[in-house]
Amino acid sequence: MSKRLAVGLMSGTSVDGVDAALVSIEGSGTNTVVELVHYSSAPFPPQVKKKIFDVMSPEHSSTPLLSSLHFELGDVYADAVEKVCTEAGVSVDELGFIGSHGQTVYHQPFHTEDSVASTLQIGEPSVIAYRTNTQVVSNFRSMDMAAGGEGAPLVPYTEFLLYRKKDGGRLLQNIGGIGNVTVLPKDCSLEEVFAFDTGPGNMVIDGLCEKLFGLSFDEDGSIAARGTIHPEAAGKWMEWEKDFFQKAPPKSTGRELFGEVFVNRILDEYSHLVKEDLIATATYFTALSISDAYKTFVFPLHPINEVIIGGGGSYNRMLLQMMRELLPEVTILIQEDIGYSSDAKEAIAFALLANETLHGNPGNVPGATGAKKPVILGSITPSPTITT
Repeated sequence: MSKRLAVGLMSGTSVDGVDAALVSIEGSGTNTVVELVHYSSAPFPPQVKKKIFDVMSPEHSSTPLLSSLHFELGDVYADAVEKVCTEAGVSVDELGFIGSHGQTVYHQPFHTEDSVASTLQIGEPSVIAYRTNTQVVSNFRSMDMAAGGEGAPLVPYTEFLLYRKKDGGRLLQNIGGIGNVTVLPKDCSLEEVFAFDTGPGNMVIDGLCEKLFGLSFDEDGSIAARGTIHPEAAGKWMEWEKDFFQKAPPKSTGRELFGEVFVNRILDEYSHLVKEDLIATATYFTALSISDAYKTFVFPLHPINEVIIGGGGSYNRMLLQMMRELLPEVTILIQEDIGYSSDAKEAIAFALLANETLHGNPGNVPGATGAKKPVILGSITPSPTITT
Protein backbone atom coordinates (compact mmCIF):
# COMPACT_ATOMS: atom_id res chain seq x y z
CA MET A 1 0.00 0.00 0.00
CA SER A 2 1.30 3.43 -0.90
CA LYS A 3 0.54 6.73 0.78
CA ARG A 4 -1.27 9.47 -1.12
CA LEU A 5 -1.79 13.10 -0.26
CA ALA A 6 -5.37 14.34 -0.45
CA VAL A 7 -7.49 17.30 0.61
CA GLY A 8 -10.94 17.05 2.16
CA LEU A 9 -13.22 20.07 1.91
CA MET A 10 -16.24 20.80 4.08
CA SER A 11 -18.61 23.74 4.43
CA GLY A 12 -21.57 23.07 6.67
CA THR A 13 -25.04 24.28 7.51
CA SER A 14 -23.68 27.05 9.72
CA VAL A 15 -22.21 28.69 6.54
CA ASP A 16 -19.12 29.86 8.41
CA GLY A 17 -16.62 29.11 5.67
CA VAL A 18 -14.56 26.30 4.17
CA ASP A 19 -12.58 23.79 6.21
CA ALA A 20 -9.71 22.13 4.36
CA ALA A 21 -7.76 19.13 5.68
CA LEU A 22 -4.57 18.02 3.94
CA VAL A 23 -4.08 14.37 4.83
CA SER A 24 -1.85 11.43 4.08
CA ILE A 25 -3.90 8.30 3.34
CA GLU A 26 -2.77 4.73 2.98
CA GLY A 27 -4.99 1.73 2.23
CA SER A 28 -8.78 1.61 2.32
CA GLY A 29 -11.63 0.17 4.34
CA THR A 30 -10.67 -1.15 7.77
CA ASN A 31 -7.01 -1.09 6.66
CA THR A 32 -7.06 2.70 6.20
CA VAL A 33 -4.33 4.69 7.87
CA VAL A 34 -4.85 8.47 7.79
CA GLU A 35 -2.71 11.28 9.18
CA LEU A 36 -3.61 14.96 9.31
CA VAL A 37 -0.78 16.93 7.68
CA HIS A 38 -2.31 20.40 7.94
CA TYR A 39 -5.67 22.02 8.61
CA SER A 40 -6.81 25.38 7.27
CA SER A 41 -10.07 27.31 7.49
CA ALA A 42 -11.21 30.33 5.51
CA PRO A 43 -14.40 32.31 6.17
CA PHE A 44 -16.70 32.93 3.25
CA PRO A 45 -16.37 36.48 1.87
CA PRO A 46 -19.42 38.46 3.11
CA GLN A 47 -20.88 38.76 -0.39
CA VAL A 48 -20.60 34.99 -0.94
CA LYS A 49 -22.17 34.22 2.44
CA LYS A 50 -25.09 36.51 1.56
CA LYS A 51 -25.58 34.72 -1.78
CA ILE A 52 -25.64 31.34 -0.02
CA PHE A 53 -28.36 32.50 2.33
CA ASP A 54 -30.24 34.10 -0.57
CA VAL A 55 -30.15 30.82 -2.51
CA MET A 56 -31.57 29.02 0.53
CA SER A 57 -34.40 31.53 0.83
CA PRO A 58 -37.60 30.94 -1.21
CA GLU A 59 -38.09 34.72 -1.31
CA HIS A 60 -34.64 35.60 -2.68
CA SER A 61 -33.52 32.54 -4.64
CA SER A 62 -33.51 32.33 -8.42
CA THR A 63 -32.21 29.97 -11.09
CA PRO A 64 -29.57 32.50 -12.33
CA LEU A 65 -28.31 33.06 -8.76
CA LEU A 66 -28.11 29.31 -8.08
CA SER A 67 -26.24 28.62 -11.33
CA SER A 68 -23.78 31.46 -10.79
CA LEU A 69 -23.10 30.58 -7.15
CA HIS A 70 -22.52 26.93 -8.07
CA PHE A 71 -19.52 27.98 -10.17
CA GLU A 72 -18.39 30.77 -7.83
CA LEU A 73 -18.16 28.32 -4.95
CA GLY A 74 -16.03 26.06 -7.16
CA ASP A 75 -13.44 28.83 -7.17
CA VAL A 76 -13.84 29.35 -3.41
CA TYR A 77 -13.12 25.66 -2.82
CA ALA A 78 -10.16 25.70 -5.20
CA ASP A 79 -8.78 28.68 -3.25
CA ALA A 80 -9.13 26.62 -0.06
CA VAL A 81 -7.14 23.73 -1.57
CA GLU A 82 -4.36 26.07 -2.65
CA LYS A 83 -4.33 27.75 0.77
CA VAL A 84 -3.98 24.56 2.81
CA CYS A 85 -1.24 23.27 0.50
CA THR A 86 0.68 26.57 0.58
CA GLU A 87 0.52 26.72 4.38
CA ALA A 88 1.79 23.13 4.58
CA GLY A 89 4.61 23.76 2.09
CA VAL A 90 3.16 21.16 -0.28
CA SER A 91 2.69 21.63 -4.02
CA VAL A 92 -0.86 21.13 -5.30
CA ASP A 93 0.76 18.94 -7.99
CA GLU A 94 1.51 16.38 -5.25
CA LEU A 95 -2.18 15.75 -4.50
CA GLY A 96 -3.70 12.44 -5.51
CA PHE A 97 -7.32 13.57 -5.14
CA ILE A 98 -9.72 16.02 -3.49
CA GLY A 99 -12.95 15.17 -1.67
CA SER A 100 -15.42 18.07 -1.70
CA HIS A 101 -18.69 17.91 0.21
CA GLY A 102 -19.99 21.14 -1.31
CA GLN A 103 -22.39 23.60 0.27
CA THR A 104 -25.80 22.21 1.11
CA VAL A 105 -28.45 24.68 -0.03
CA TYR A 106 -31.45 22.37 0.27
CA HIS A 107 -32.09 19.04 1.97
CA GLN A 108 -35.52 17.39 1.99
CA PRO A 109 -35.14 13.71 2.92
CA PHE A 110 -38.82 12.86 2.48
CA HIS A 111 -41.51 12.88 -0.20
CA THR A 112 -44.39 15.33 -0.12
CA GLU A 113 -47.59 15.48 -2.14
CA ASP A 114 -45.90 17.46 -4.92
CA SER A 115 -42.17 16.74 -4.50
CA VAL A 116 -39.76 13.86 -4.14
CA ALA A 117 -37.00 13.44 -1.57
CA SER A 118 -33.94 15.40 -2.67
CA THR A 119 -30.76 17.09 -1.62
CA LEU A 120 -28.55 19.70 -3.29
CA GLN A 121 -24.91 20.53 -2.62
CA ILE A 122 -23.29 23.14 -4.85
CA GLY A 123 -19.69 24.07 -5.70
CA GLU A 124 -18.83 22.97 -9.25
CA PRO A 125 -16.19 20.18 -9.04
CA SER A 126 -14.97 20.85 -12.60
CA VAL A 127 -13.76 24.27 -11.48
CA ILE A 128 -11.85 22.68 -8.58
CA ALA A 129 -10.39 19.99 -10.83
CA TYR A 130 -9.32 22.48 -13.50
CA ARG A 131 -7.78 24.94 -11.04
CA THR A 132 -5.84 22.23 -9.18
CA ASN A 133 -5.29 19.78 -12.04
CA THR A 134 -6.49 17.06 -9.64
CA GLN A 135 -9.35 14.58 -9.73
CA VAL A 136 -12.26 15.53 -7.47
CA VAL A 137 -14.86 13.36 -5.75
CA SER A 138 -18.06 15.25 -4.92
CA ASN A 139 -21.85 14.86 -4.74
CA PHE A 140 -21.59 12.28 -1.95
CA ARG A 141 -25.19 12.32 -0.75
CA SER A 142 -27.12 11.59 -3.94
CA MET A 143 -26.35 7.87 -4.34
CA ASP A 144 -27.46 7.14 -0.80
CA MET A 145 -30.75 8.91 -1.50
CA ALA A 146 -31.11 6.97 -4.74
CA ALA A 147 -30.83 3.83 -2.60
CA GLY A 148 -33.70 5.01 -0.40
CA GLY A 149 -31.61 6.72 2.28
CA GLU A 150 -31.79 10.26 3.61
CA GLY A 151 -28.37 11.19 2.24
CA ALA A 152 -27.22 12.03 5.76
CA PRO A 153 -25.40 11.60 7.96
CA LEU A 154 -22.40 10.35 5.97
CA VAL A 155 -19.60 10.83 8.50
CA PRO A 156 -20.51 7.63 10.46
CA TYR A 157 -18.60 5.35 8.07
CA THR A 158 -15.40 7.27 8.72
CA GLU A 159 -16.09 7.32 12.45
CA PHE A 160 -16.40 3.55 12.41
CA LEU A 161 -12.98 3.36 10.75
CA LEU A 162 -11.28 5.72 13.22
CA TYR A 163 -13.07 5.59 16.59
CA ARG A 164 -14.53 2.16 17.35
CA LYS A 165 -13.38 0.54 20.62
CA LYS A 166 -13.28 -3.04 21.80
CA ASP A 167 -13.84 -2.21 25.48
CA GLY A 168 -16.70 0.28 25.50
CA GLY A 169 -19.48 2.06 23.65
CA ARG A 170 -18.86 5.51 22.22
CA LEU A 171 -21.02 8.28 20.85
CA LEU A 172 -19.51 10.71 18.33
CA GLN A 173 -21.51 13.92 18.58
CA ASN A 174 -20.92 16.60 16.00
CA ILE A 175 -22.21 20.07 16.84
CA GLY A 176 -22.06 22.19 13.72
CA GLY A 177 -25.08 24.09 12.47
CA ILE A 178 -27.03 20.87 13.05
CA GLY A 179 -26.19 18.27 15.68
CA ASN A 180 -25.70 14.64 14.70
CA VAL A 181 -24.59 11.56 16.60
CA THR A 182 -22.93 8.31 15.54
CA VAL A 183 -23.47 5.33 17.83
CA LEU A 184 -20.54 2.92 18.06
CA PRO A 185 -21.53 0.03 20.34
CA LYS A 186 -18.79 -1.86 22.15
CA ASP A 187 -16.61 -3.85 19.71
CA CYS A 188 -19.12 -3.16 16.94
CA SER A 189 -19.35 -4.31 13.37
CA LEU A 190 -20.30 -1.83 10.65
CA GLU A 191 -23.79 -3.35 10.57
CA GLU A 192 -24.31 -2.38 14.22
CA VAL A 193 -23.43 1.29 13.68
CA PHE A 194 -26.27 3.75 13.46
CA ALA A 195 -26.50 7.52 13.42
CA PHE A 196 -28.99 10.34 13.15
CA ASP A 197 -29.40 14.08 13.44
CA THR A 198 -30.24 15.12 17.00
CA GLY A 199 -31.60 18.54 16.01
CA PRO A 200 -30.09 22.02 16.22
CA GLY A 201 -26.39 22.38 16.93
CA ASN A 202 -25.20 25.98 16.75
CA MET A 203 -27.83 27.09 14.23
CA VAL A 204 -30.38 28.59 16.62
CA ILE A 205 -27.70 30.06 18.90
CA ASP A 206 -25.91 31.65 15.92
CA GLY A 207 -29.15 32.99 14.46
CA LEU A 208 -30.06 34.70 17.72
CA CYS A 209 -26.52 36.04 18.17
CA GLU A 210 -26.67 37.62 14.72
CA LYS A 211 -30.05 39.27 15.27
CA LEU A 212 -29.57 40.32 18.89
CA PHE A 213 -25.86 41.17 19.10
CA GLY A 214 -24.65 41.49 15.51
CA LEU A 215 -22.25 38.58 16.16
CA SER A 216 -21.89 35.45 14.06
CA PHE A 217 -21.63 33.17 17.14
CA ASP A 218 -21.31 33.11 20.92
CA GLU A 219 -17.56 32.75 21.37
CA ASP A 220 -16.73 30.34 24.20
CA GLY A 221 -20.36 30.59 25.38
CA SER A 222 -19.56 33.93 27.02
CA ILE A 223 -22.99 35.48 26.30
CA ALA A 224 -24.81 32.39 27.54
CA ALA A 225 -22.74 32.52 30.72
CA ARG A 226 -24.22 35.97 31.50
CA GLY A 227 -27.80 34.83 30.96
CA THR A 228 -30.38 32.79 32.86
CA ILE A 229 -31.76 29.57 31.41
CA HIS A 230 -35.55 29.32 31.05
CA PRO A 231 -36.14 25.54 30.87
CA GLU A 232 -39.86 25.92 30.24
CA ALA A 233 -39.12 27.93 27.09
CA ALA A 234 -36.68 25.29 25.81
CA GLY A 235 -39.30 22.64 26.48
CA LYS A 236 -41.83 24.60 24.43
CA TRP A 237 -39.34 24.90 21.55
CA MET A 238 -38.99 21.11 21.63
CA GLU A 239 -42.77 20.94 21.19
CA TRP A 240 -42.65 23.17 18.11
CA GLU A 241 -40.79 20.44 16.21
CA LYS A 242 -41.97 17.40 18.15
CA ASP A 243 -42.56 15.45 14.94
CA PHE A 244 -38.82 15.54 14.29
CA PHE A 245 -37.70 14.98 17.88
CA GLN A 246 -40.07 12.05 18.41
CA LYS A 247 -39.33 10.37 15.07
CA ALA A 248 -37.20 7.24 15.41
CA PRO A 249 -33.86 7.14 13.54
CA PRO A 250 -32.73 7.25 10.83
CA LYS A 251 -33.59 10.92 10.46
CA SER A 252 -31.92 14.10 9.28
CA THR A 253 -32.77 17.78 9.32
CA GLY A 254 -31.37 21.19 8.48
CA ARG A 255 -32.08 24.86 8.09
CA GLU A 256 -35.58 24.00 6.84
CA LEU A 257 -36.65 23.27 10.46
CA PHE A 258 -34.20 25.20 12.62
CA GLY A 259 -33.21 28.18 10.47
CA GLU A 260 -34.48 31.72 10.20
CA VAL A 261 -38.19 30.90 10.53
CA PHE A 262 -37.53 29.09 13.83
CA VAL A 263 -35.31 31.92 15.14
CA ASN A 264 -37.86 34.57 14.19
CA ARG A 265 -40.59 32.66 16.01
CA ILE A 266 -38.46 32.70 19.17
CA LEU A 267 -37.97 36.45 18.82
CA ASP A 268 -41.68 36.99 18.24
CA GLU A 269 -42.97 34.86 21.10
CA TYR A 270 -40.20 35.41 23.66
CA SER A 271 -39.42 39.11 23.18
CA HIS A 272 -40.03 39.60 26.92
CA LEU A 273 -36.81 37.72 27.75
CA VAL A 274 -33.56 39.68 27.95
CA LYS A 275 -31.07 39.02 25.16
CA GLU A 276 -28.58 37.11 27.27
CA ASP A 277 -31.35 34.85 28.59
CA LEU A 278 -32.38 33.99 25.03
CA ILE A 279 -28.82 32.92 24.18
CA ALA A 280 -28.52 30.90 27.40
CA THR A 281 -31.86 29.22 26.74
CA ALA A 282 -30.99 28.48 23.10
CA THR A 283 -27.75 26.88 24.29
CA TYR A 284 -29.71 24.81 26.78
CA PHE A 285 -32.17 23.89 23.99
CA THR A 286 -29.31 22.36 21.99
CA ALA A 287 -28.03 20.45 25.04
CA LEU A 288 -31.54 19.30 25.90
CA SER A 289 -32.27 18.06 22.37
CA ILE A 290 -29.04 16.05 22.38
CA SER A 291 -29.69 14.61 25.85
CA ASP A 292 -33.27 13.72 24.95
CA ALA A 293 -32.11 11.95 21.77
CA TYR A 294 -29.66 9.80 23.73
CA LYS A 295 -32.14 8.88 26.45
CA THR A 296 -34.86 8.03 23.93
CA PHE A 297 -33.00 6.32 21.08
CA VAL A 298 -29.53 5.22 22.31
CA PHE A 299 -29.25 4.39 26.02
CA PRO A 300 -32.13 1.86 26.01
CA LEU A 301 -30.26 -0.14 23.33
CA HIS A 302 -26.55 0.10 24.21
CA PRO A 303 -24.37 0.80 27.25
CA ILE A 304 -22.32 3.92 26.50
CA ASN A 305 -19.16 5.03 28.33
CA GLU A 306 -18.02 8.09 26.39
CA VAL A 307 -19.42 10.93 24.34
CA ILE A 308 -16.82 12.67 22.15
CA ILE A 309 -17.84 16.11 20.90
CA GLY A 310 -16.62 17.61 17.63
CA GLY A 311 -17.48 20.64 15.56
CA GLY A 312 -17.65 24.30 16.52
CA GLY A 313 -19.94 23.58 19.45
CA SER A 314 -17.14 21.73 21.21
CA TYR A 315 -15.56 25.12 21.95
CA ASN A 316 -18.69 26.47 23.68
CA ARG A 317 -17.88 25.84 27.34
CA MET A 318 -21.43 26.61 28.50
CA LEU A 319 -22.89 24.09 26.06
CA LEU A 320 -20.46 21.42 27.30
CA GLN A 321 -21.28 22.29 30.92
CA MET A 322 -25.01 21.96 30.25
CA MET A 323 -24.49 18.61 28.51
CA ARG A 324 -22.47 17.29 31.44
CA GLU A 325 -25.23 18.34 33.85
CA LEU A 326 -27.92 16.69 31.71
CA LEU A 327 -25.84 13.52 31.08
CA PRO A 328 -23.99 12.71 34.34
CA GLU A 329 -23.93 8.99 33.48
CA VAL A 330 -21.33 9.34 30.71
CA THR A 331 -17.90 10.90 30.28
CA ILE A 332 -18.04 13.84 27.88
CA LEU A 333 -14.83 14.65 26.00
CA ILE A 334 -13.87 16.75 23.00
CA GLN A 335 -11.84 15.61 20.01
CA GLU A 336 -8.68 17.23 21.34
CA ASP A 337 -8.92 15.10 24.51
CA ILE A 338 -8.22 11.99 22.41
CA GLY A 339 -5.62 13.49 20.08
CA TYR A 340 -7.82 14.61 17.17
CA SER A 341 -9.02 17.98 15.89
CA SER A 342 -12.63 19.15 16.29
CA ASP A 343 -12.18 21.71 13.53
CA ALA A 344 -10.69 19.30 11.00
CA LYS A 345 -12.85 16.24 11.73
CA GLU A 346 -15.49 16.58 8.99
CA ALA A 347 -13.03 17.75 6.33
CA ILE A 348 -10.92 14.66 7.08
CA ALA A 349 -14.08 12.57 6.78
CA PHE A 350 -14.70 13.66 3.19
CA ALA A 351 -11.11 12.91 2.23
CA LEU A 352 -11.67 9.42 3.66
CA LEU A 353 -15.00 9.01 1.83
CA ALA A 354 -13.37 10.12 -1.44
CA ASN A 355 -10.67 7.52 -0.87
CA GLU A 356 -13.32 4.81 -0.45
CA THR A 357 -15.05 5.95 -3.65
CA LEU A 358 -11.82 5.75 -5.63
CA HIS A 359 -11.22 2.23 -4.26
CA GLY A 360 -14.72 1.16 -5.30
CA ASN A 361 -15.89 0.70 -1.71
CA PRO A 362 -19.30 1.65 -0.28
CA GLY A 363 -19.17 4.66 2.04
CA ASN A 364 -22.62 4.88 3.56
CA VAL A 365 -24.00 3.19 6.67
CA PRO A 366 -27.57 2.00 6.02
CA GLY A 367 -28.21 2.00 9.76
CA ALA A 368 -27.48 5.72 9.73
CA THR A 369 -29.16 6.88 6.55
CA GLY A 370 -31.90 4.31 6.03
CA ALA A 371 -30.58 3.25 2.62
CA LYS A 372 -31.62 -0.16 1.33
CA LYS A 373 -27.99 -1.29 1.03
CA PRO A 374 -24.38 -0.06 1.11
CA VAL A 375 -23.50 1.89 -2.02
CA ILE A 376 -20.46 3.59 -3.53
CA LEU A 377 -20.85 7.31 -2.97
CA GLY A 378 -19.89 10.32 -5.03
CA SER A 379 -19.24 11.52 -8.54
CA ILE A 380 -15.68 11.52 -9.90
CA THR A 381 -14.48 14.49 -11.93
CA PRO A 382 -11.13 13.58 -13.50
CA SER A 383 -8.08 15.76 -13.75
CA PRO A 384 -8.40 17.77 -17.00
CA THR A 385 -4.86 16.98 -18.10
CA ILE A 386 -4.60 14.53 -20.99
CA THR A 387 -2.12 11.75 -20.27
CA THR A 388 -0.46 9.69 -22.98
